[in-house]
Amino acid sequence: HVQLVESGGGLVQPGGSLRLSCAASGRTFSSYTMGWFRQAPGKEREFVAVISWRIDTTYYADSVKGRFTISRDNAKNTVYLQMNSLKPEDTAVYYCAAVSWGPVATSSNEYDYWGQGTQVTVSS
Repeated sequence: HVQLVESGGGLVQPGGSLRLSCAASGRTFSSYTMGWFRQAPGKEREFVAVISWRIDTTYYADSVKGRFTISRDNAKNTVYLQMNSLKPEDTAVYYCAAVSWGPVATSSNEYDYWGQGTQVTVSS
């Protein structure tokens, strides 16, 4: 079992940057594939990015490719989402999720554990 806590959200102007962090409890973090999802008001939760437990595989939604970077530090039990060139349409609550020994998954149904989310607002 793992608990996830996101941080790093906030208000940023269009074109700005934020780095989200997701800290995980437990001693087996390195065995979890980690994903980031987001949910805007009135919309369904959507996939943003994923990094495999092997670290050698990442995958991004087309809407964030080239602007967002997912990474992880297994020594710190933390996964990051670096978000650059932010746009108003990136405004959402961002969630991290985990699945043990999981594949590079883009569907929320494939993840077992979720954080509470952190709000990102992109506005001038």
